[in-house]
Amino acid sequence: MILTRRFLISTTALMAALPASALAQPLAQDVAQAPAGAVGQASASSPGGVLTVQVGVTGEGRPEYTVSRMGRPVIEASRLGFILTDATKLERNFTVTADAPTSHDEPWEQPWGEKRHMQNRYTEWRTHFVERAPLSRRFDVVFRIYDDGVGFRYEFPEQANLKTLNVSEELTEFAVADAGEAWWVPAFEWNREEYLYNRTRIDEVGVAQTPITLRTDGGLHVSLHEAALVDYSGMNLRRVGGGRFKAALTPGLTNAVVTRDLPFHTPWRTLQITDTAGELVTSGLILNLNEPNKLGDVSWFKPMKYVGIWWDMHLDRKTWASGPKHGATTDYTLKHIDFAAQHGFGGVLVEGWNKGWDGEWFGNGWDYSFTEPYADWDIQRIADYARSKGVEIIGHHETGGNAFHYEQQMDAGFALYQRMGWHSVKTGYVADAGGARVRGLDGQATMAWHESQPMVQHHQRVIESAARHQVAVNAHEPLKDTGLRRTYPNIISREGQRGMEYNAWGNPGNPPEHEVNLVFTRMLAGPMDFTPGIFGMNTRAPDGVATTWAKQLALYVTLYSPIQMAADILENYEANPGPFQFIKDVVTDWEDTRVLNGEVGDFVTIARKDRNSDQWFLGAITDEEPRNLPASLSFLEPGRRYRAEIYRDAPGAHWKTNREAIDIVTQEVTAADTLTLRLAPGGGQAIRFVPLGRGRR
Repeated sequence: MILTRRFLISTTALMAALPASALAQPLAQDVAQAPAGAVGQASASSPGGVLTVQVGVTGEGRPEYTVSRMGRPVIEASRLGFILTDATKLERNFTVTADAPTSHDEPWEQPWGEKRHMQNRYTEWRTHFVERAPLSRRFDVVFRIYDDGVGFRYEFPEQANLKTLNVSEELTEFAVADAGEAWWVPAFEWNREEYLYNRTRIDEVGVAQTPITLRTDGGLHVSLHEAALVDYSGMNLRRVGGGRFKAALTPGLTNAVVTRDLPFHTPWRTLQITDTAGELVTSGLILNLNEPNKLGDVSWFKPMKYVGIWWDMHLDRKTWASGPKHGATTDYTLKHIDFAAQHGFGGVLVEGWNKGWDGEWFGNGWDYSFTEPYADWDIQRIADYARSKGVEIIGHHETGGNAFHYEQQMDAGFALYQRMGWHSVKTGYVADAGGARVRGLDGQATMAWHESQPMVQHHQRVIESAARHQVAVNAHEPLKDTGLRRTYPNIISREGQRGMEYNAWGNPGNPPEHEVNLVFTRMLAGPMDFTPGIFGMNTRAPDGVATTWAKQLALYVTLYSPIQMAADILENYEANPGPFQFIKDVVTDWEDTRVLNGEVGDFVTIARKDRNSDQWFLGAITDEEPRNLPASLSFLEPGRRYRAEIYRDAPGAHWKTNREAIDIVTQEVTAADTLTLRLAPGGGQAIRFVPLGRGRR
């Protein structure tokens, strides 16, 4: 179907004069053949007419675009183009033409996810920029316009005067029209993505990673990010004045941040634009902009909860390295397998099982073997025992940031896991930013940034190699999430922000607002392996774990991942069967997701429906402020009764002084009820809704 809702050419009245039959076909029209100094413009709108994109060129022929919502500007005139290392820039002396927009409405299904059934409904609009003679170089900018956001990318066709694009800078801009607040973490710093979020005015942002979340003074919520990052450099944003942000691509191995032979297209540059913070969370834009599943049947991976030999090391009770405190021993692993089988967990993560942890491995990685276990870890015995108990081992591949070394062994490592019947791996790239090792132009190891084009290429090779061996990847110190899990569903989760481990040893640890910030910032990119579920609240961090027990439980609902760790040591679960019951009961794969309320950095309540039953789960979390939040249960099936199993902060609970205070109660509810969720400072509430029957209470 061809969309004809809105297509404006401001320099002619051509479209108004065309008969309806002509508008039923794609049509290219020149929108820039105006007199010198005039501006050629064209526009197209989202399926519901909510968002409108306008493109044009200035009097100097500079490409630009704008975005408006219901007639009000969201993104003011913003530049498009590139500076090249080996040729004149693609930045001025362009004319623009535009095809007629087309409409698309495509349902698709996630193999696992926050929501099973997705709807990809958008207007696609292709604009053509052609440089004036003598070079006549050209590129297209393709827009996909949704009612809740916009994605656009550059597409370079084959052409005589441009064979290879060596990018010095991408000139893409996002000129935010209104003042407001921003939640962001700095880019190009030593600790990769792992920084606490700054909350500043928009005009006080420095150089930020994406996604960056904005709330205008008028109440509009905007997230700037990218989708489908493949064979390109990761995009950061540099504020260049007021609310104007410019793409800042991650450096490469030469003076070119990106090198690509034509034809090719860039990743999508994305804007999610919604009235409420909750609508950012439920937007499917990032996933929808990625290509469909290329792997086919991926039923060999099952979403699950897991325990593991991990928190011990962060508490300094055990070590990754061999020796008297070695964590990854056969006996200790068997104990975890027994615990997982007894309590219904699908997996056991084992870190430190393989040779290479002794000595200096941080940012090094040369000594790692991904096939040879330490002598005190009997891999075949463990594999056989786990299989007999219906439990999988989750393998671990820490690389020390040495992608060069890892690529020489990863196929063998994944083949080993396949032989053992293990379908998940946790990879790691612990090295300072700029300290990853990749294959250089001379074939030798050289240093690179974690989100450089060479590392983007590396992560793609890892995903494809793992898929060949039916292994799913959970990457830590990773490449940012850009929705590629739609195309490669064996991308199951990743870190990419400060996780729970900072509450073990961080100075500071994660403050009470951190997890709420994550919901509306990092989590907009995709699943995070945050590793919740800590009951032992006193750690090496100055404030310990800065939440209540009830909030720890609520994190299983509010922070989505198809794999969720019960991260604490086993003794703490055995000693607290009451709250542990929620961790046992909560699921990790969802039919539907609803955000009941929320404000960025302050609080959020999320309800999710189990994909494999009629149960619902609810999680609510707050920052350092106590809250009384109304929660309508209208998401439940009307006319049906449910048992609400409620895990809530007890009176006097507080993230700093009384973290373990929890009340566990049950009550009968229906869809007609509204609960008042009372959250302590730094607290939360978790609820399981179990169907009972139909009819009146």
